[in-house]
Amino acid sequence: ALGQFLISFSAILGVYFLLDRFHAIKGYTFTDILLCSSVIIMAFSLAECFARGFDQFPKAISNGEFDRMLVRPRSAIFQILASKLELSRIGRMLQAILMMLVAFAKSDIHWSPSKVLTILLMIVGGTVVFSCLFLLYAAFSFFTLEGLEFMNVLTDGGKEFGQYPLVPYAWFQQIPLDYLTGHSENILRMFAPLVCFVFLLPCYAIWRFGLRHYRSTGS
Repeated sequence: ALGQFLISFSAILGVYFLLDRFHAIKGYTFTDILLCSSVIIMAFSLAECFARGFDQFPKAISNGEFDRMLVRPRSAIFQILASKLELSRIGRMLQAILMMLVAFAKSDIHWSPSKVLTILLMIVGGTVVFSCLFLLYAAFSFFTLEGLEFMNVLTDGGKEFGQYPLVPYAWFQQIPLDYLTGHSENILRMFAPLVCFVFLLPCYAIWRFGLRHYRSTGS
């Protein structure tokens, strides 16, 4: 947990030194980016904690463990979710909470029920997106048997690059963040993270397609 805290903390230092010199990038101050970073780190930490079993799924296929899951009276997804809980990610979660508290204290946000709901939706939406990416990674393993490393660009890589608002995952960070920080007065932006739930549909469909075509590895 301490290691996870220190690794994530070192990443935000680069952003701090950059903004200490330039003060703002395209209107986003260090406080704005700190808030954005805390949301994406928290969402990724929650997804890692509870959905990391999908990241280990290729091993379950190759060693025959998945064959045993299929004959048990519980859904495969539930068993995979329960197979690995990364509680060490609490270190990264604590860092995200600390960053968020600092951002709250330094920001000029006028808090209201709608803005509190916005920050909660951002965290939930981000958790859904990263969990879906882990599920997608597992679904591809039905056909490759080994994990596809390029997916790390979307998970671990997305967590790093997504700490700045103008890069991917805008539905749960940049779009609602603009409403949260006053860059936009459009209150509909607060509901943008709900679009993330739509991502569940294709990911689950690909999982079901892979499951229907699964043949035991014979391990």
